Amino acid sequence: PIIPDLLMSPSDQGDGDLEMEYPADRGNWTGKLDFLLSCIGYCVGLGNVWRFPYRAYTNGGGAFLVPYFIMLAICGIPIFFMELSLGQFSSLGPLAVWKISPLFKGVGMGTILIVSLVAIYYNMIIAYVLFYLFASLTSNLPWEHCGNWWNTELCLDHHVLKAGNAAVPFNTTNTVSPSEEYWNRYVLHIQGSSGIGDPGRIRWNLCLCLLLSWVIVYLCILKGVKSSGKVVYFTATFPYFILILLLIRGVTLEGAWIGIKFYLTPQFDHLLSSKVWIEAALQIFYSLGVGFGGLLTFASYNTFHQNIYRDTFIVTLGNAITSILAGFAIFSVLGYMSQELDIPVNQVAKAGPGLAFVVYPQAMTMLPLSPLWSFLFFFMLLTLGLDSQFAFMETIVTAVTDEFPYYLRPKKAFFSAIICIAMYLMGLILTTEGGMYWLVLLDDYSAGFGLMVVVITTCLVVTRVYGMKRFFRDIHMMLGFQPGLYFKACWMFLSPAMMMALLVYNIVKYQPSEYGSYHFPFWAEVLGILMGLFSCLMIPAGMVVAVLREEGTLWERIQQASRPAMDWGPSLEENRTGLYVATLAGSQSPKPLMVHMRKYGGITSYENTAIEVDREIEEEEESMM
Repeated sequence: PIIPDLLMSPSDQGDGDLEMEYPADRGNWTGKLDFLLSCIGYCVGLGNVWRFPYRAYTNGGGAFLVPYFIMLAICGIPIFFMELSLGQFSSLGPLAVWKISPLFKGVGMGTILIVSLVAIYYNMIIAYVLFYLFASLTSNLPWEHCGNWWNTELCLDHHVLKAGNAAVPFNTTNTVSPSEEYWNRYVLHIQGSSGIGDPGRIRWNLCLCLLLSWVIVYLCILKGVKSSGKVVYFTATFPYFILILLLIRGVTLEGAWIGIKFYLTPQFDHLLSSKVWIEAALQIFYSLGVGFGGLLTFASYNTFHQNIYRDTFIVTLGNAITSILAGFAIFSVLGYMSQELDIPVNQVAKAGPGLAFVVYPQAMTMLPLSPLWSFLFFFMLLTLGLDSQFAFMETIVTAVTDEFPYYLRPKKAFFSAIICIAMYLMGLILTTEGGMYWLVLLDDYSAGFGLMVVVITTCLVVTRVYGMKRFFRDIHMMLGFQPGLYFKACWMFLSPAMMMALLVYNIVKYQPSEYGSYHFPFWAEVLGILMGLFSCLMIPAGMVVAVLREEGTLWERIQQASRPAMDWGPSLEENRTGLYVATLAGSQSPKPLMVHMRKYGGITSYENTAIEVDREIEEEEESMM
């Protein structure tokens, strides 16, 4: 029997009349756990170790967990699930996904700009970690004692301090630990720069470490998710092994309970302060990595019916538990250190690079087998940092290759190499003697208010412009069920309102950048603010381009540009049902479902869902007529 042309799919037609070129296949995850481990590796990063514990103790100790989990429920889980849903439904990267509403494609451009800036400086932090990792391969850690060429007369060795406790007490004011001088005067050689406007010379050892970190990243993303999906089996799981080792070692140290008590003692009066709630929301926001496009990119390589609903809860709750666990590992060691130095815990506790490269290395020198513990700690930081960096790079590469699939997909490895080389060259200023000032500037401004504007816009476009009903129907097509009232309330009101509050708080409580006692000049502040504004300006710029491409009056153009593109929807024809029938380029089938049934036979639960969706749409159209 001859099948009518109308019911033939492109694959049935062969090389007949339809001369269509198809882009190279995007590829998918090759293993069942690839996606889940990649998401865990991406979310569980350096911030869990060096930001969360410090934020917890400064914002009410154990009481901080109350706003933390409430903000996880309001901001974290819903926006996380929204990103995964958009990526999996369309199988597109953060730029091409804006076929959902081409008027807002500038949001995707803003995302790529933010991720590019973050990737440049994030890899510099990995370079510092590599530097310390190599420095730990010795019998005596180089930051253990004073008396090296980089030390000053202010350097005070804790071993000398401890020995002197029995005799004449030392005056410890205005003294510096050997680890702090090692970091500032040897690793950074910051004394060679007078400030951000005077970068000084390139530090060749840092330059080589940065090159090595880019080579590692490139080799791991060489084949896209097929290679990075395998590397994460190690980089996402091994940090837990080391973290548990450090935790066991930490809690068995004398004085560990002082630190843990300091970390967890609840101070409920802090909960009355708005600052604590904002800090909790910021921690969730940056820790889960929403808005950077990484989650959307990873989900775009899933099969159409992957259960991302379950994965959302596994990753978000796992990330929260990891942060709390890291707090125990850090503060148990800080408690031991405070007892050894006979000073309060709050005087040794720091956040960010100060904790990773000054305080914790100093604590390591007080332990037996200090080089081993130092190596393990920095190896943990390396694996934590790398899988977040894989996500940033995969996001950039996927976004651009999805825009030009015919040209770039077959040359993805070469294109990835070009991106890595370009970013290495842009990151060279961070390897200079004044590079730390530039790193602080990038850290403070690249993903500040710009990122929040991107996330708020995404949330509003999906719920208000695209429509909640349509978005729920898309999720129903994928998962076989619709999200509940909780997600609807969060997406419509709670999440955008909370993000708006964060944005306003960030602007109102704006503080100029500083590094130690150095305050940044006015021109550097302006440069930083422009960095954040530039990603926001991508949104109106994208709108202008989208409107100019349409025809008609201005209002007609805006309406046309805000509607989904003709080819928006699932990437595979057998998944395109209801609204999405016959809208793919080269599609010949008015009902892909028929093609699917003829090809594979039978009806699965997902086809049942598809039939239900078709029926719903027909009923809706009839009622509208």
